[in-house]
Amino acid sequence: MAANPRIPAPAPGRRLREIAQVLDSQGIFTGGPLRYFEIAGRLQLATLLRKGIYPQLKVLDLGCGCLGGGYWLIHFLDPGCYFGIEPAARMLQQGIDHLIEPEILKVKQPCYDTNDRFDLSVFGVKFDIVLARSIWTHSSKGQIVTMLDAFLANSSPDAFFLTSYYPAGFWKKPDYKGNSWNGRSHQTDKPGKVHHSFRWVEERVKARGVVVKQLPDLVFNGQYWLKISRGQDVLSMQVTTSDDQFSLPKISSLCSGTLPKRQRA
Repeated sequence: MAANPRIPAPAPGRRLREIAQVLDSQGIFTGGPLRYFEIAGRLQLATLLRKGIYPQLKVLDLGCGCLGGGYWLIHFLDPGCYFGIEPAARMLQQGIDHLIEPEILKVKQPCYDTNDRFDLSVFGVKFDIVLARSIWTHSSKGQIVTMLDAFLANSSPDAFFLTSYYPAGFWKKPDYKGNSWNGRSHQTDKPGKVHHSFRWVEERVKARGVVVKQLPDLVFNGQYWLKISRGQDVLSMQVTTSDDQFSLPKISSLCSGTLPKRQRA
């Protein structure tokens, strides 16, 4: 079968959402409304910057999709520090082909895997940060427990897990009791979303000797961030710091790399 032609390198000033439009035209799900593609990844990096990411940390992007968020992380992190898991192999490959510049792939050497078991051990790495944006918004409670246990088994002593979710509320936002994934995946194109009780999450987290905090800011598209912390970072949860004290570094507008099997690209 003929290789998929690469999208021409974008002209200066071309926005990521224009690449997202091309991917969408090829039947690739970009993770949400096209108008949010660029800002969602940018705000995700902003959240991580405010919560403790550094270029030298090992970061696992769980459910990295077509790299809408991974694009920013791959550029920010040191070589060999970005890892992504995405069961939808075609979606991931299209992101590699069209979003990440070949020279960046060569220098940054990101790693990928396509398992659908939330298996973080496949890389043989202890991660400093595990990220799961818009994953718990589709997950069953059993899957969330699996991710929590995988995080603890495959992370460094001071690691944190940043994940987004829809809080359960009144009757229109019931606490999800189902046993399966609800939403688009490598197995279905049917959309869906679920809500979870913060109290339920907190109980499962505390039972594992770690802590969770719902972040009050940077709510995006109705999703709230949860920061689950272990080790020394638990102490920082006792300190209230105004995020207004922090100024985010200017992030350049960057754009434009073959899907390896658990090896560096």
